[in-house]
Amino acid sequence: MTELRIGRAARLLGVSDDTLRRWIDAGRLDSHPDAAGRAVVDGAALARFLSDSAPEHDDPVDRASSARNRFVGIVTGVVSDTVMSQVEMQCGPHRVVSLMSTEAVRELGLEVGSLATASVKATTVILETPSDTED
Repeated sequence: MTELRIGRAARLLGVSDDTLRRWIDAGRLDSHPDAAGRAVVDGAALARFLSDSAPEHDDPVDRASSARNRFVGIVTGVVSDTVMSQVEMQCGPHRVVSLMSTEAVRELGLEVGSLATASVKATTVILETPSDTED
């Protein structure tokens, strides 16, 4: 069973250690002491908490799509030449970079500050795990 120390769990949630401790004290999430007596959170419980408390994003794309991996965000950079462009977005804590034709950038009206949705549909998604689980 994966156990995460309070500091690491807080970083994954995007909150401070103190906020996570308040949530634990309020009963929103459970913790227990590990073998060394440090407070830890069960990884499966944290995953459920993340799924249950994920905010609904206002997706500006008003149409059906088979892509399930959608990231709503703000365009933070556009680098174009005559043929290709690199568009960078900040989607919550995640940076998403897309390469597309410069023609597509113009047609979509993409510029720094534009609201957009990055849709990712890939047959290969690489997952990695940390080499250590200690903070």
